[in-house]
Amino acid sequence: MIIRPIADKDLETLYQIAEESGPGFTSLMPDRDALAQKIAHSTASFGRNVRSPGDEHYLFVLEDETTGDILGTTGIEANTGHTQPLYHFRRNTVTHHSRDLDVRRSVETLTRCNHYTGYSEICSLYLRPEFRRANAGKLLSRVRFLFMAQHPERFSHKVIAEMRGVSDAAGQSPFWDWLSTHFVDMEFAQATHLVGAGYTDFIDELMPSHPLYTCLMSPEARAVLSQVHKHTRPALQILEAEGFKHKGLIDLFDAGPTVECALAEIRSVRASSEQRVCVDEGLAGAEALFGHTRQQQSEPTLIANTGTANFRATVTAEASDDSGTLVIPHALAEKLCLDNGSTARTLPLNHRTAAVHSQDTVTELNYAY
Repeated sequence: MIIRPIADKDLETLYQIAEESGPGFTSLMPDRDALAQKIAHSTASFGRNVRSPGDEHYLFVLEDETTGDILGTTGIEANTGHTQPLYHFRRNTVTHHSRDLDVRRSVETLTRCNHYTGYSEICSLYLRPEFRRANAGKLLSRVRFLFMAQHPERFSHKVIAEMRGVSDAAGQSPFWDWLSTHFVDMEFAQATHLVGAGYTDFIDELMPSHPLYTCLMSPEARAVLSQVHKHTRPALQILEAEGFKHKGLIDLFDAGPTVECALAEIRSVRASSEQRVCVDEGLAGAEALFGHTRQQQSEPTLIANTGTANFRATVTAEASDDSGTLVIPHALAEKLCLDNGSTARTLPLNHRTAAVHSQDTVTELNYAY
């Protein structure tokens, strides 16, 4: 499995992924023209010389280098709210108090906001069900942190992830069912399609700007506030193990939670490191070049080169590490575009980030990505 930047040749597969992922996955909508523009934008973003985050969007694909199959996608938005507002509901508690009557009552409200403007967002994570295999989900999730750790100037110091909220097999959201009944006469799929296509004016025009009292909502709508889709739970577990926390902001359409973490505090960012590369043409060659003997890695390691347009990453146990030098086989070096003396960024894939044992069945990490 190799992670690489998306390319024009991936358009049809990306369209299939957009269809498979369903209406709640707003960062990838089944529109070939829009997806072609997204690929072109990503290609341009990887190719830019960036000193501070702008409107860059980086979209990666996970490829089976043997068959050429695309197993999944993962992405990063450099600067949310740069071209269009990023709206959420904030969960608040409001207290009403009558001093004369000595009556006090606290109620929860939802207030529309665009608090996360300027944050970087990890998004578009989707592992196709037929290609689930060991370490694929972890690779899709954590490779973004290696890229961000290597190129921090391209990203904000704060990172968010919008998690897909609860919806049924038909794509209906209990939260949106209540909201649309009272405010927006529109199907859930239509609303998410508009957002995915970049049209957000209807949010200001039709959706409530004043606080909503959650006690007036249907029990079904209240029950899914800050809850995630069943296929998104493993993705949320991985992010929580990385240090991401939910601080009360939820999606406007399905009420899924948004989680956040400082870039420098993400555990994979902190645990990753740069290492000098030795391409192992044989044990004798490694000893001659660096004067050490080979020590095989005991656990799988995520390895990425330090490029942008030619970025490559994978998970391997075919590596050795001795005093900061990374020794990898010639064939693997070619796949990762690495040469003798170049630099790679590495991360032990199973590093202990928290007492959370995330299943490797990540299906979706929804960004109104």
